[in-house]
Amino acid sequence: MALNKVEICGVNTSKLPVLKAEEKEELFKRIKEGDEQARELYIRGNLRLVLSVIRRFQNSNENADDLFQIGCIGLIKAIDNFDTTLQVKFSTYAVPMIIGEIRRYLRDNNSIRVSRSLRDIAYKAIYTRENYMKQHLKEPTITEIAEEIGIEKEMIVYAMDAIQNPVSLFEPVYTEGGDTLYVMDQISDKKNKEERWIENLALREAMRRLAPREKHIIELRFYEGKTQMEVAQEIGISQAQVSRLEKSALKYMRNYLRP
Repeated sequence: MALNKVEICGVNTSKLPVLKAEEKEELFKRIKEGDEQARELYIRGNLRLVLSVIRRFQNSNENADDLFQIGCIGLIKAIDNFDTTLQVKFSTYAVPMIIGEIRRYLRDNNSIRVSRSLRDIAYKAIYTRENYMKQHLKEPTITEIAEEIGIEKEMIVYAMDAIQNPVSLFEPVYTEGGDTLYVMDQISDKKNKEERWIENLALREAMRRLAPREKHIIELRFYEGKTQMEVAQEIGISQAQVSRLEKSALKYMRNYLRP
C-alpha cells in the first residue's frame, strides 16, 4: 500500500490545512449551531489525522485511497459524536473511531473470514468469562469455560485466537504538536482502578479472618483452581466436608464484605 503519494482520493495531501486550537474551538461552536461550511472546514483541517492513522495499516494489501475514504467516515462520525464537555483533545477521541472504522472494513473484506460459528463460540467464551469473574472474583481456566458452555477447550482456544488482532501497546497512532499518542493511551486500566484495589484489600482481610483450614481450602479452590475432590485428597478429608467448609467460608466472607 503506497502512502507516500501526494494525492489521495483527489486530495492534495501536501496542501492540507493545519488548524490551530482556537480555530478548532470556534469551528466546533459553529458546527453545533448547524453551520455546514464550518463542518467541511473542520473535516478538511483534520484529514492529516486520517493520513497519520492509515500509515499503521501500510503493510496491508488494501488500496490507500480506499483506506483513506474509510478513515474519513470514521473522522466524520467522530465529529458528529464528539462531546466538548469531556475535556479531551479531539484527536484523542477521533483516533479510536478512525481505527475502528478501518478495522471493520478490513475484517469485512478479508478474504479469509472468521466463520460465524467460530465467532459465536468466541463471544460465548468471553461472556462466560466475564460472568465467572463477577461471581468468583478470579479468572476462569479454559477448562472451566469449556465445561460451562459445553464446548471442547481446544475449539475455544482456536475461536478466541481467530478473533484477535494483536497490536503493541506502544505502537504510535498519531502525533500532534510533538506529543505522540500511543495505543495504550486509548485503553482504560480496569484492573488497577482504585475501586478494584480497595476490593482486593477487603477480600484479603476477609480471607485473613478465616480459620486456617477454611482459608487453605479457599486458596486451593479459587486461587489454584483445584476441584473439591482434589482439595479433599490433599488435606485428607472427604469431598462432602470440603464442600461444607467451603460454603461456610464463602458465607462468612460475603457477610464480612457486605456494606
